[in-house]
Amino acid sequence: MANLPGQAMLPGTLPDPATAAKAEEPWRENLNMQVICRECKEFPPNLVEEFSSGDMVCGTCGLVLGDRIVDTRSEWRTFSNDDQGNDDPSRVGDGANPLLNGSQLQTTISFGDGGSGRSRDLHRAQNKATHDKGTKNLLAAYKEIGTLCDAWNIPKNVSDTAKHLFKMVSDAGAFRGKSQDAIIAGCIFIACRQCKVPRTFREIFALTKVSKKEIGRVFKSLEKFFAMQNEEKMATMVQAGGVVNPNDSYNTTTSTKAQELCIRYCSQLGLSAKCTMVSQELADKMSTVGSLAGRSPLSAAAACIYFASHLMRQGKSAKEISAVAGVSDGTIRTSYKLLEAEKDKLINLDWLKDGKGDIKLLPKV
Repeated sequence: MANLPGQAMLPGTLPDPATAAKAEEPWRENLNMQVICRECKEFPPNLVEEFSSGDMVCGTCGLVLGDRIVDTRSEWRTFSNDDQGNDDPSRVGDGANPLLNGSQLQTTISFGDGGSGRSRDLHRAQNKATHDKGTKNLLAAYKEIGTLCDAWNIPKNVSDTAKHLFKMVSDAGAFRGKSQDAIIAGCIFIACRQCKVPRTFREIFALTKVSKKEIGRVFKSLEKFFAMQNEEKMATMVQAGGVVNPNDSYNTTTSTKAQELCIRYCSQLGLSAKCTMVSQELADKMSTVGSLAGRSPLSAAAACIYFASHLMRQGKSAKEISAVAGVSDGTIRTSYKLLEAEKDKLINLDWLKDGKGDIKLLPKV
């Protein structure tokens, strides 16, 4: 007996197939799109989403079926693994700045209320509540270091190194009686040497307006301080059973060499790479032969550039070189005489191949 729609069925009875067919929904087209590998044609498809590369790949044959896949998973990043024992599922906030102290999670109120003055009052109140004199002094020093480095087109890695050195001095509370400008000048001088872009005391004086005598005194004191800090750090690490990483240790800087200055001076004079290489090799050989023993790196570099530029058919006058190196043209000519006397020992015949150089072009003494 057929059951009517809505009629209750007795236990053990089966539904009438005709009635079940009428109760089904009418046919509709399936508009769901499914990506199937055109090589395997498996169904259901075996697809793998590689979020690291942003590709959708067939798990069977490896065929790439799509690119630029958006990762919709939760972003559980951590920025303080060392502090939280590798358990900090933080989803918000920027990375901590190693040059500042504290949690660095303060809220900053801006002046974007259309000039009503309410946000200005809130900004002042918030500054009073979260005032940190140490951080304020650090920020002021970092700003001055960045301004000085940008003024002379000093690379950013030098600026960051100088900021790190200044923070070490500030955290230790050393040199309290010294002028902050002198400490900043010393940190920039050491950072330039560590990053292989050395500057002379004269250049640092022109940049920071701190006397050369004061820069030299602070430089020696900073070198001793950083060396002591490094020894204490390494001793503590060894006692704790750690392994000393030589890349993390502080290396005492050496005096500026003439070949290190040749690169920058040649670039400012617009000399070719070949001429720059010749001047560097000349400065290196000069130290071996000893023709300019006792001369300052500035005058030695200037004389080598004067020698190499005329040798390589790109002659520069002593006045042009003196404007870049900061050495008088008389000093350059005097140093050049010493090089010209030893030219047979200093000149490499490979420099003169294919007519690139000519000894006859060297100025007569």
